[in-house]
Amino acid sequence: MYNGKTVGVVVPAHNEEAFVGRVIETMPGFVDRVYAVDDCSGDGTWAEIQRHAERANRERAGGMPLTDGGAYADTVVEAIRHDTNRGRGAAVKTGYRHALEDGLDVIAVMDADGQMNPDMLARIIEPVADGWADYAKGTRLLHRDRSEMSNWRFFGNSLLTYLTKISSGYWRMSDPQNGFTAVSYEALSRIDLDSLYDDYGFLNDMLTTLNVHDFRVADVSHPAVYGDEQSGIRYSTFIPKLSTLLARNFVRRLVLQYVIYSFHPLVLLYFFGVVSGLTGLLGLLVTVASAFGPGELFLRGGLSMLLLVVGGIAVSVAMAYDLQANAGLEVVDEDRFGDDDPRRTEVER
Repeated sequence: MYNGKTVGVVVPAHNEEAFVGRVIETMPGFVDRVYAVDDCSGDGTWAEIQRHAERANRERAGGMPLTDGGAYADTVVEAIRHDTNRGRGAAVKTGYRHALEDGLDVIAVMDADGQMNPDMLARIIEPVADGWADYAKGTRLLHRDRSEMSNWRFFGNSLLTYLTKISSGYWRMSDPQNGFTAVSYEALSRIDLDSLYDDYGFLNDMLTTLNVHDFRVADVSHPAVYGDEQSGIRYSTFIPKLSTLLARNFVRRLVLQYVIYSFHPLVLLYFFGVVSGLTGLLGLLVTVASAFGPGELFLRGGLSMLLLVVGGIAVSVAMAYDLQANAGLEVVDEDRFGDDDPRRTEVER
């Protein structure tokens, strides 16, 4: 338990034979239950999970209470395997469902690739366990030491951060692809898990869904850790799919937040700005491609530029309103603790 709250950790794994055992072995002592989910790996990941689960469960003598209702568990590590490869998001969702059935107060996620320092788990779950937030996620972009992150990773992550800010409504959030997360039982039980994306866009989809339900999200900085692990992301398919998902989620959030659940004029500003901007851009392209005289070229080009500028202003104002409307749903690490606060671990310092 952590600060009086029961804690479960989901460990999604796919072809992580070399790392998953170490992740299970180094799980902090305050963790009540581990859900190691093998997403139909093609290597020895499942055998490693079973071996380490058996060892951990042998050491658990007699079980321990997991909920106030008196439920007991004889296993500390539950080994779960998908019959087919469904994607990282699907593996996390499977672990979430098991954690909900056990009634755990806080459910965290640590990937099986060893990139998430177990010493930082307490910092990730603390905002949720203490009631500061409904969902907490790690961020490597806010940490003072980013030496382990390559310039290419930093650029790609920063771009995805900006696009996810617009899509999700969490404008102060960063590093949306960071899977080091924690969520409260209350928040998770209100989310339709079946509707969430099954692949690597799961994290982005989760943020938008949390925002629509007005859940508070905390960003917790931690250092990047990279080793010999290989990313399972195929960028040729990941980028188009994620772009489509972010655009769809942006529209869904605006409709639900500012049309159905309540009304805010920013949705009209977004609509007018996009239509005006696209009209102006199209007008410029047609003008440049056509053989107009100098006078007509100046008139048509000037009108198109005006529409483009007005559209940009409208979208910028809409973003400012959107940021203001969602400001109360975000807690950034530095808002809670200063640099000298003892709750910052030695790893963080």
